[in-house]
Amino acid sequence: MPDEIINRVANSKLITIDLEDFYPEGKRVLFDIKDWLFEGFVLREKDFRTQVAEFDWSQYQDNYVALTCSSNAIIPGWAYMLLSIQLEPYAKKVIVGDLENLETSIYQDIINNLNVIDYKDKPIIIKGCSNKPVPKNAYIMLSAKLQPLAKSIMYGEACSSVPLFKKK
Repeated sequence: MPDEIINRVANSKLITIDLEDFYPEGKRVLFDIKDWLFEGFVLREKDFRTQVAEFDWSQYQDNYVALTCSSNAIIPGWAYMLLSIQLEPYAKKVIVGDLENLETSIYQDIINNLNVIDYKDKPIIIKGCSNKPVPKNAYIMLSAKLQPLAKSIMYGEACSSVPLFKKK
């Protein structure tokens, strides 16, 4: 009988972390205030406040919202604050920026709250491919959080990983 095939990866202490597993459900929305500006460039406070007061914010229930202005208008900080206050009862998270900034902020919260004590002195592979929009910054944040604890950090898959860090 030929030698039995042994799955050394399955028998190793190697731990794979897939950031896609932490991807929270919820629609991501880019809220552009350009259309609420006079001629797309001037924020008139009275008109802006009226639009904010009359808008149905409940449509953003359980959404992640990125506030932006796609025109070159100068938007005062209070305008974004006013919008975020209206969104707060409904949205899971509100930021100023684009959808990539939003995903980075979501993952920053997740990684900051991640309990990594189980990864102490273990070889870690951070899985690289995902079907969900995991931001590149999430990989950097995760590796920075794991580095003080992990025995080693690799990137990719067990069959073709790239070594990044090894504790000396």
